[in-house]
Amino acid sequence: MSEKCFDGATALVTGGSRGIGRACCVRLGQAGANVVVNYRSRKEDAEETARLVEAAGGQAQILAADVSDETAVDGMVSEIEQRFGPVELLVNNAGIFELLPHEQTTAAHWRLTMDVNLTGLYLVTWAVKDRMIERGYGRIVNVASIAGIRGRPMAIAYSVSKAGVIEFTKSAGEALVKYGIRMNAVAPGLVGTEILDGVDETLLDNMVAGTPISRMGQPREIADAVFYLLSDQSSFINGQTIVADGGRVMLP
Repeated sequence: MSEKCFDGATALVTGGSRGIGRACCVRLGQAGANVVVNYRSRKEDAEETARLVEAAGGQAQILAADVSDETAVDGMVSEIEQRFGPVELLVNNAGIFELLPHEQTTAAHWRLTMDVNLTGLYLVTWAVKDRMIERGYGRIVNVASIAGIRGRPMAIAYSVSKAGVIEFTKSAGEALVKYGIRMNAVAPGLVGTEILDGVDETLLDNMVAGTPISRMGQPREIADAVFYLLSDQSSFINGQTIVADGGRVMLP
C-alpha cells in the first residue's frame, strides 16, 4: 500500500477528539488525508488530535457538531465541502457508553444512546452519501462493538445500538455499493480508552482475563483495522463487520 495512499483525500472522523477516533485521525494523516476532526464538546482534545494529525503528515481541521442533531450535521458537512471538497472517507465513530443495570436503564438513557450511536451514524452517512454517489466513490467504516454481537446485560441500550450499527452496515452497504461506495464496520472488544474511565478495576481485570490474548486492545490497533477497510486492499469487502477483540467473542 502506498505510504500516502489518501494524499489530498477529504476524511471525516466523527468523535475524533479522543481514543479510537483520535487514532483513526492520526492514521489517516499518515496517509496524507485532509482530516476533519469532529467533536461535540471536547475542543481542547480535538485540537490535540489535529496537532497529532499534522505531525503525522496530514492536514487537519476541527469542527464541532452533535451528530444526533440533523441541522448541525448538515451544517458541518456543508462547511467541509466548502473548505476541502466532498467527503470521500467517513469514519462513523461518535458514540456514548455507560454501564447500567436494567433497573437504571431509563427511557431517557435509551433514547440518548440510540440518538447518538445509531441515529447519528445514519444522519452523517446520509449527509455525505449524495456527493459520494455523484462522484461514484466513497468509503465508509462504522465503529460497532462486540456488544452488538453478544449483548451485555449491564449495557442493554449500548448493545442494542451497536447491533443496529452492524445491521445498518449490511443494509446500507448493499444499497450503496452499486454507486461505488463501500461500507464496512469494525467491532472492537475491550480497548484501553477514556470510555473506560470510572469502570470498576476488578470488572476490567475479569474482562481481560476472559480475553484469549490476555490484554486490552490499543486504539491504534482498531485504527489499523478501520484503515484497512477504507483502503483499496479491502476492495472486495463490503457490508461486513471485522471483529477486533483478541478472540473474546468466540468464547462461550
